[in-house]
Amino acid sequence: ILFGLMRESDRIWFPPNHVFKVHQPASESLHFRIRYYFPGWQNNSSSLYAHRYGMSKGMESPVMDDCVMAYQFFQWRSDFLNGWVNIPVSHEAQEECLGMAVLDMMRLAKESGQSPVRICNGTSYKSFLPKCMRSRIQEYNILTRKRIRYRFKKFIQQFGECKATVCNLKLKYLMSLEMLLPSLYSERFQVTDLSAREVSIVVMGNKGIQWSKGKEEEGLQTYCDFPEVIDISIKQANKEGSVESRIVTLTRQDNQILELEFHSLSEALSFVSLVDGYYRLVADAHHYLCKEVAPPRLLECIQSYCHGPVSMEFTIGKLRRSGNHQGLYILRCSPRDYDKYFMSFVVGCETMVVYKHCQILKTESGQYILSGAKKSFGSLRELLHCYQKEALRTDGYTFQLTRCCPPTLKDKSNLLVCRNNQGAGVPLSPSLLKHNISQMRELIRDLSLTQRHLGQGTFTKIFCGVRKELGDYGEIHQIDVVIKILDKAHRNYSESFFEAASMMSQLSHKHILLNYGVCVCSDENMMVQEYGKFGSLDTYLKKNKSCVNITWKLEVAKQLSWAMHYLEDKSLIHGNVCAKNVLLIREEDRATGSLPFIKLSDPGISIIVLPREVLVERIPWVPPECIENPQNLSLATDKWGFGTTLWEICSGGDKPLSTLDCSKKILFYEDRHQLPAPKWTELANLINSCMDYEPSHRPSFRAIIRDLNSLFTPDYELLVESDMVPNRTRGSGFPWASEGQEPAQFEERHLIFLKQLGKGNFGSVEMCRYDPLQDSTGEVVAVKKLQHSTAEHLRDFEREIEILKSLQHENIVKYKGVCYSAGRRNLRLIMEYLPYGSLRDYLIKHKDHFDSKKLLHYASQICKGMDYLALKRYIHRDLATRNILVESEMRVKIGDFGLTKVLPQGKDYYTVREPGESPIFWYAPESLTESKFSVASDVWSFGVVLYELYTYSDKNCSPPAVFMDKMGNEKQGQMIVYHLIDLLKQGYRLPAPDTCPKEIHKMMTECWNSEPRLRPTFKTLIHSVETVRDSLDG
Repeated sequence: ILFGLMRESDRIWFPPNHVFKVHQPASESLHFRIRYYFPGWQNNSSSLYAHRYGMSKGMESPVMDDCVMAYQFFQWRSDFLNGWVNIPVSHEAQEECLGMAVLDMMRLAKESGQSPVRICNGTSYKSFLPKCMRSRIQEYNILTRKRIRYRFKKFIQQFGECKATVCNLKLKYLMSLEMLLPSLYSERFQVTDLSAREVSIVVMGNKGIQWSKGKEEEGLQTYCDFPEVIDISIKQANKEGSVESRIVTLTRQDNQILELEFHSLSEALSFVSLVDGYYRLVADAHHYLCKEVAPPRLLECIQSYCHGPVSMEFTIGKLRRSGNHQGLYILRCSPRDYDKYFMSFVVGCETMVVYKHCQILKTESGQYILSGAKKSFGSLRELLHCYQKEALRTDGYTFQLTRCCPPTLKDKSNLLVCRNNQGAGVPLSPSLLKHNISQMRELIRDLSLTQRHLGQGTFTKIFCGVRKELGDYGEIHQIDVVIKILDKAHRNYSESFFEAASMMSQLSHKHILLNYGVCVCSDENMMVQEYGKFGSLDTYLKKNKSCVNITWKLEVAKQLSWAMHYLEDKSLIHGNVCAKNVLLIREEDRATGSLPFIKLSDPGISIIVLPREVLVERIPWVPPECIENPQNLSLATDKWGFGTTLWEICSGGDKPLSTLDCSKKILFYEDRHQLPAPKWTELANLINSCMDYEPSHRPSFRAIIRDLNSLFTPDYELLVESDMVPNRTRGSGFPWASEGQEPAQFEERHLIFLKQLGKGNFGSVEMCRYDPLQDSTGEVVAVKKLQHSTAEHLRDFEREIEILKSLQHENIVKYKGVCYSAGRRNLRLIMEYLPYGSLRDYLIKHKDHFDSKKLLHYASQICKGMDYLALKRYIHRDLATRNILVESEMRVKIGDFGLTKVLPQGKDYYTVREPGESPIFWYAPESLTESKFSVASDVWSFGVVLYELYTYSDKNCSPPAVFMDKMGNEKQGQMIVYHLIDLLKQGYRLPAPDTCPKEIHKMMTECWNSEPRLRPTFKTLIHSVETVRDSLDG
């Protein structure tokens, strides 16, 4: 990496991937030279001392070994003597040059085995001086020339007995040149900025990239150091003039860009390859900043997860740090031979670990062969893929390759140079960054909670609020904020909730949501955050599919990658990267050229503390290794989540794998499937690399930013929207991965609470708006949820949902879907919302508006609904006006199937064995005495409903009130059931309501026949009710 090829004619350097095309008439003189240099590398007492990393302190190695140093000596000596560098015209410079001539002559004497005096007598000292210096001395008068020659000879005689070695003399010579001529190790480029001003760019190994206005190098300012560079791109200048000129865009870690125009492509490539090479030497040996100059060998290594020529000590140390597991291996380039590789791996048992090293040879034909084997392969990757399936033997050990240890961003190997001028740059660990939670809990007092409910998080309720702040001059500023309140049912997650708030409060990045602090009010824990005006990214994409183009999506993906790089650089794990956790702060304005602007929100409760069912529900955002064990949470987790989020962005906000249940999602991971890929190959490759099943193979966010930037080329404008949308007809290979019709599954976050409709011992019903577009245009629905999520209650609730889901009748409340949260522990039933509420309340409120005909109209509809249930072999078991809902003045619907049972095959009744609260005053005698339920017992309940209709659900005349009055109100508990059974056996029935026609009372008494088989069927009742109703017309 220290070397490069330079064209002699214009001293332009070729990038390492340049392909030379030899034409007969043309000829070029090329120089193989050392290009990358770090001043002070020879002197460990220097403030600029640079060295290569060692495995531990004291094991550092020099930047150059003796052979490379010798090459550097002759290169610089040649440049120095032949006038390739400008030498200052001063007496001090002349003295320094004469001193170097002395060193050079002494070196020559030691190499030739002669004395320095003899060399001096036989060779002119001027031949050891630069051409310009010789000419200048020649212009002096004869006395001055003699005096210089005399002094030179004296020096040679004085130092003739010096014991310094040839190597030391060369080093001293280099150090003197380094002090005298910094231009030897710096490169200068004359360019223009976008405002056509001339700019000088100077690149040095110890100072990074510097610039100054104009052609003079005075007043140089540092633009950035090499590790601060995140990406470099080259494009043709879009203006009239030379077609050769190129714009180089250099992007810093803080997202600031420097755009420079070079006069030619060759100059641009020379500059970019220089910065790219220095970056690999000081920041990451296995990363490139610009694909146009990426070395082919490096690309091969990245593809094969191969290290560069790292030392054996580093290799063994990395295997040891990775756990010394059987089958663990490292692939690395040979430090000595270009066409050889080593595969180092772990064999032996736990008590006796042995490290073995196999050689891989690359033949002249480009084939790869494992030493001692016969098979040859077209690439390193093919070779490794083959031997991962086969057992190998070496030195009596049998082993099989199972897991590769690839290069990582934080590797400190002998390939990297450490410079003394470099800042510590060691990122703080999350534990060091973590504030004391009590310190972080800023009590935000000036906070008012508006009535606007924004939705429901998995473990939080989300509201819009206003934060008031007092300005410097006493004025009050109001800031819209989002308030996340931890649900009381999830108090056990409060520590993780505050940890997320703590992490967010320490972050300062323009693409990460601002966290104002927390507010602890009585028993409620709140997190107060910046308000995202345009809502979550996935919702916005769905709502604006027609106007969001490729450029918009790429820009948003790039902004998210910057936020993730910021976290990765601080070694902080987000753990819940998904489109719904990305908020749009500003919309695009094409008229002004304003781009969309996003921010990443907090991660919520850490996946480490979440139950498995919650994690499975979050597939494919949670990576496979965290499904296996949440403790595997790492920086690689966020790369998988980013890949899934990028897929969401490409698909316009669609949810991947939304049609799969939990078991199929697990199978999707077990079989190592991939999400359907976009047609755009480069984009598909990026998504798949982020979602690699091997965590260590996922790219760094620095590489992701580079690859996303490379998509911003003139070619991408030729793409159509369909090229970015994942192709669901191919690519996944998963039979259930079709993303066709949306399932009847509602997202909890889009349920906006409006009011409570009812609450009982086991559950409650709420009126909500399901607003997936977050624009208050969603449908109003009724949401039923359990008060206590015990396994038994949940099982009964799921049974109720399955029953309602199977029913389609105009007089049965319509099933809309379900909403799961916290895995499948929290379940909600989504039904159509019927605005008039229960028939019981409707009768009480509108008693004066009813006549017998309308009551019978309702009775007929109830019968039809119950007849449909009977045909489906369902027993309702809780038929009462409180469970009948009013859709309109002309239609009622049966609801609440919480007690409903299915008749077993071959039987006409169901025996209930589980205890529970029952509506006993609506129950038939056999249900009270033997727990037998049948269609006939539902008919009995219908008789009671008829009674409720004609008493207009008056509480004083209600079935419980009448029966208790008859029994005596002092009866309690089980005694009520005994006395009720006794009354019914004696033939007591509810009395005829005052306004009830005789025919209807007769119908009631038929329904209340003690013998179930003598009660009418619902089909008979439909006919009877409609006959009576029609007779009223006459």
